[in-house]
Amino acid sequence: MARSGVRVTGIARTKQRLQGLPDQIKDSVVEAVKEAAEAVRDDVKRNVPVDTRGGDSHHLKDAVDIRFREGGLIAEVGWFGPENSYATYVEFGTRRRPAQPSLYPALERERGRFASRLTEEVRRALR
Repeated sequence: MARSGVRVTGIARTKQRLQGLPDQIKDSVVEAVKEAAEAVRDDVKRNVPVDTRGGDSHHLKDAVDIRFREGGLIAEVGWFGPENSYATYVEFGTRRRPAQPSLYPALERERGRFASRLTEEVRRALR
């Protein structure tokens, strides 16, 4: 299966640290990951290039998706499936076409917000 996306790793260490915490805190971490993944997806939808020359011009915009694993501690955001394999060429470019990134810039924008998002979710759970 072709896949164009990003994945955050470090799950083993994170799971180990979460084992001794109350369920409320664990749920807060999962909620923060979910919100961050949705923010990245929505950012990509706003900024992915759209081919206006005809055909299925919104395909990449409509196809960006989120997949959760490890009980919600891992979120993969991107394009999944062979029909979306060209997303890699759009993101990184080719010899003949310049890169038109939308996924990695969205991830970078969210990276700066994630710590505060996580802190807020944990505070909310502790109230």
